[in-house]
Amino acid sequence: MSNPFPLANKMYMGRTIRKPLITVFNRFNLRSLTTLPQNHEPTSVVNPNHLLRVCTVLYQQQNSPESRLQTHLRTCEFHLTHEFFLQVCNKFPLSWRPVYKFFEFTETQPGFHHNSVTFNKMVDVIGRSRNIDLFWEVLQEMGRRRLANDKTFAIALKTLASIREMKKCVEFFHFMNGQGYGYSLETLNKIVRILCRSKLAVEAKEIVLKLKTSIPPNGVTYGYLIKGFCDIGDLIQAAKVWDLMVDERFEPGIDAVEKMMETLFKTNRLDEAMKLFQAMRITRIDEMGLQSYSLVIDWLCRTGKVSQAHMVFEEMLKREIQPDSKTMSSLIYGLLTKGRVREADNIMKGIERPDIAVYHGVIKGLLRLRKPGEATEVFREMIRRGCEPTMHTYIMLLQGHLGKKGRKGPHPLVNFDSIFVGGLVKAGKPLEACKYVERMMNRGMEVPRFDYNKFLHYYSNEEGVFMFEEVGKKLREVGLIDLGDVFLRYGEKMATRGRRRDRRSEPREEELKELRSNIENYS
Repeated sequence: MSNPFPLANKMYMGRTIRKPLITVFNRFNLRSLTTLPQNHEPTSVVNPNHLLRVCTVLYQQQNSPESRLQTHLRTCEFHLTHEFFLQVCNKFPLSWRPVYKFFEFTETQPGFHHNSVTFNKMVDVIGRSRNIDLFWEVLQEMGRRRLANDKTFAIALKTLASIREMKKCVEFFHFMNGQGYGYSLETLNKIVRILCRSKLAVEAKEIVLKLKTSIPPNGVTYGYLIKGFCDIGDLIQAAKVWDLMVDERFEPGIDAVEKMMETLFKTNRLDEAMKLFQAMRITRIDEMGLQSYSLVIDWLCRTGKVSQAHMVFEEMLKREIQPDSKTMSSLIYGLLTKGRVREADNIMKGIERPDIAVYHGVIKGLLRLRKPGEATEVFREMIRRGCEPTMHTYIMLLQGHLGKKGRKGPHPLVNFDSIFVGGLVKAGKPLEACKYVERMMNRGMEVPRFDYNKFLHYYSNEEGVFMFEEVGKKLREVGLIDLGDVFLRYGEKMATRGRRRDRRSEPREEELKELRSNIENYS
């Protein structure tokens, strides 16, 4: 095949330019100087006009007779590929009829054969639209064509389990075994993991028990079930699976044990969680690593048991397990909540390069002590040391300065009541504003909880840059220096992000000069 760019290659080999010319064109999204015919495009590229035309026909004629629909599709000019079929499915993610009608049309086209990817995409759309009869028929057809794979099992079992079609779930395994796929414990474990992550632990357990004679479960299967029940907060069922696992002489994995401990901590069953931890220390201490110790230290510090957390920390160091930033952050926060500021400061100074987790622990602890000024000073220090704050950092500081329900004060610039009423009026809700003022005067209504997360999210744009700058200046004028700095810093962050985005969209001057010189040399 002849080279379409002989001159460009010759120039490149002679080191006349540093980059191939086509690379420079692609970088700036410029059209090529050559006039190659359009049929040289890769067949995987989907023409958006053809896709729009086909989807329009499918939508408008989806209830028409099959012959009429296929006649309209034949009049459309498009190149049928697997990628084209996938794009059509993406246009109708919750509507089975257009997708299935197009599938029937593709079955009449010579030279085109569906594969596992296209079948899985179509069966996923049919499952989302809850046409279970057609869904079951297509699954059986995939089994007969030997096109099913692990993703097919995942789509089928997740869809059927979500609507409690447990009989079909079990029948699907038996049907696929009859088609030559066999009973696979590995496939079952993948399905159990997917169902448990989708909060379908009850259905997953039922499938495991009904398939027990055909596919005996192992410790991995029971471990997924334990973690699944813990995720939905059902400790009773998790304990039953644990007992069943022990009865069958399987040992729970360390990840299942950690998940059980975490759930016990979250449900305020501290004593039971510590009993489980002590049992692990006695019987399986060699398997315990950083994650186990960090989990226990974190929750002990949250519940105020700092001395006990310190003992666990010392044991971890004796076993030569190096702590991570999350563990150090938990210890610092626990010490600060107990007022042991000097000890927390010593730990902080001992960390050579503190990251965002450590700074969050310090800020959170200082805010717990009602010291927002010192927390803001830590915020300034982390910026000076090159640690970029996150959205969570700003939310913590705003809650510390303003309170979780917003600030109430005598000055109109910082009085949340006036801000809230003004917002209602600006939003075109004067009646609600009047009712709120009346109840507020009678003290019959509290200030509603303010969602700082939505507040920062909605104003993370060009309008927010100006707003944060103005609010920060006004807050500094009335003496709220720390709070004003937080607003100003967030506004600078938004402006800097906008400038970075603009720089990415605009070519650099030196690169433009290089492009011009390359074009001159090419011509």
